[in-house]
Amino acid sequence: MVRIRLRRVGGKKQPSYRIVAADKESPRDGRFLEILGFYNPRTEPPTIQLNEERIYDWMSKGAQPSASVEKIFHSVGLNDRYERFSAGEAIETLITEATNAEQERSGSPKTRRD
Repeated sequence: MVRIRLRRVGGKKQPSYRIVAADKESPRDGRFLEILGFYNPRTEPPTIQLNEERIYDWMSKGAQPSASVEKIFHSVGLNDRYERFSAGEAIETLITEATNAEQERSGSPKTRRD
């Protein structure tokens, strides 16, 4: 079974995470199938970058998000967009909406990447 979960990167006492698709049996920082995004909880507000098109693809194939990734998805509104994708809404519309939401979220010039 494939899980969408966090993979810890960064130095000692400075965690940041990659959101990856990995086999359920593999260790936390072990082998993974694909990098789907990035999460840094140490910035204010937390930096979240997601490749929603690939996440939709993995979830439609049966991948299950972990509890912590589920919380991240909920905070950015991905769960609602995925339900609309499953109902048949065009992926281009959802990706555009997600891009606009990400730009609004990263409003602080200290954490924004240009």
